Amino acid sequence: MAYKSTILITGGTSGLGYHAALDIARACPDAQVIISSRSDREQAAASIHKALKQSNVVYAALDLGDLANVRAYAEEFAAARHPPIRALLLNAGLQFPGEAKTTVDGLEATFGINHVGHALLFHLLAPFLADNARVVITSSGTHDPEQFSGLLPAIYTSAEALAHPTPAFAASQGGRQRYTSSKLCNVLWCYALGRRLSSEPRRRGIMVTVMCPGFMPGTGLAREASAAARFLFLKVMPYTMPLLRALLRTSNIHSPAESGAALARLAVGDDDGVRGVTGKYFEGRREIQSSKDSYDVEKQEDLWRWTVGFLSGGDEEVRRRFEEVR
Repeated sequence: MAYKSTILITGGTSGLGYHAALDIARACPDAQVIISSRSDREQAAASIHKALKQSNVVYAALDLGDLANVRAYAEEFAAARHPPIRALLLNAGLQFPGEAKTTVDGLEATFGINHVGHALLFHLLAPFLADNARVVITSSGTHDPEQFSGLLPAIYTSAEALAHPTPAFAASQGGRQRYTSSKLCNVLWCYALGRRLSSEPRRRGIMVTVMCPGFMPGTGLAREASAAARFLFLKVMPYTMPLLRALLRTSNIHSPAESGAALARLAVGDDDGVRGVTGKYFEGRREIQSSKDSYDVEKQEDLWRWTVGFLSGGDEEVRRRFEEVR
């Protein structure tokens, strides 16, 4: 079949990403849906095909913690001559509850995977985005201390401090605080990117939004946690969501299927709430305000400059290409 467009989802083989991919594949049978993660142990593409009785989903391996792998992935995408990208969902995410870890590129792993790997992927795939394409970033309400998530608040002094924390700073932060800080970076980067897309010379109409899917028991987010924590998160909490909503006094607790539907809506929905919307933050299906820090333009620009500088490796021509966004 000759597909009209491509839709690409990182972290698309399980949890939130899987359910978003399922809904998108159903809604867009004329698009090729590419789901990517480090592995596809659960045979997600085959599972979606079986559920929908169609065959427009493919798996492509991607390790966001290895920038050489991200570059190779983008090169393979270009060589395959896929149709233009209609929607790019930067959804994958990890947290490391214990001691700080680093990627193969020497970055603090939470920041490296949740932000830097995705930023590089966007810049490399930007030339293949269709006019009026949508870029959707998965963040988390935990980045906002006013939401009282129970996690320590995000800290942003500079991108460099998060990328290469000093021993003292690393010791002062737990893994979950590193996670909330990386999720703040997702929002900061969305707003910095949105400004550039709205003012880019060719006016291609590319839109970017960022979404909190809520607390989702049963997903792979806890795979780096202890065995006991994984058991509770994967086997107990999914069956106690009404109780959790009552105890935590919030409605922002959802199944992966519910949040996946909200993510799919931002990517391919056509209702007034998402059509033409850019540079906005969503909690599930609702557009809301993000944290106070996320609107700090100096923080947004510091993150943008550091990211482009790091990814270009000091090469002025590469830096210009990244800055152009395309």
